[in-house]
Amino acid sequence: MDAHVRLLQQVAASTVTVAADIPQTHPSASVLGSSRAGTGAVVDEDGSVVTVNYVVLGAQRVVVTDVEGKRFPARVVAQDFASGLAVLGVAGATVPPLRRGSSHEVSAGCDVFLVASVGATERRSASGSLVATDSFDAYWEYYLPRALWITAINPGLGGAPLCDARGQFIGVVSLNLGAIGRATLAIPSENFYEHAEELLRDGRRTTRPTRAWVGMFCYALPDRTVVAGLIPGAPGERCGLVVGDILVRIGEEPITGRLQLYEAIWKRRPGDDIDLKVLRDGHIQSVTVTSGDAEEFFSV
Repeated sequence: MDAHVRLLQQVAASTVTVAADIPQTHPSASVLGSSRAGTGAVVDEDGSVVTVNYVVLGAQRVVVTDVEGKRFPARVVAQDFASGLAVLGVAGATVPPLRRGSSHEVSAGCDVFLVASVGATERRSASGSLVATDSFDAYWEYYLPRALWITAINPGLGGAPLCDARGQFIGVVSLNLGAIGRATLAIPSENFYEHAEELLRDGRRTTRPTRAWVGMFCYALPDRTVVAGLIPGAPGERCGLVVGDILVRIGEEPITGRLQLYEAIWKRRPGDDIDLKVLRDGHIQSVTVTSGDAEEFFSV
């Protein structure tokens, strides 16, 4: 058997399909749906599974299926909202763990591959190369200071393990970007490995200070940052932000871009008032948002 095929089989054997049921009343259901599926990677001998948080956010019931078709109940044991990862505990599973790797040991041009679930026992792989480890900010108050940008197109569900040429786990596939030369984005595996003890013990990154959260979606245009959406019941909606508002200032600080806006928000703590100046209907208006905590908001 070809060595590359054997490597793909080894990695596939360490993956599971994640199926999550979320109550219709959960705040994430209106955006992400109440029935979700993803890929998970087994990372230790205890059966801990790493996946992307959006698959299991608010999950009431989680079931994982290995490549042999064995189904196991799982529970969410940790969530890291800043990185976008979640960890599942799976009782009784005998799935072999992936070999630990490091995204710091690969550089632009290095070969990488991923193995993604496409439902139940079926897996598909894709290979490509690492393009860059640039930062990434997204429209949902999210920022990765170091992300893995790869040429491979994800052929399956989010949460797939990204591996180096030796089959070592270096990242978790998060988003399909659809950009030429940058098809997929992955979260470096160090976001789990370097904080595994804390995550598994406390269920979150307790050593990282909590940070303010507005609950808005922002488009970053060349000359402006615009409110594109608001999470129902989140601080932004409750305090009077409106879709279409152009964000002009935060406190006395001009808003020069989306990331700069996020960093200014994150200097504050949940419960702090955030004074925003917005351009609405051709006029500058003041909106004071009493910030919240995303982890608390989505824990209901």
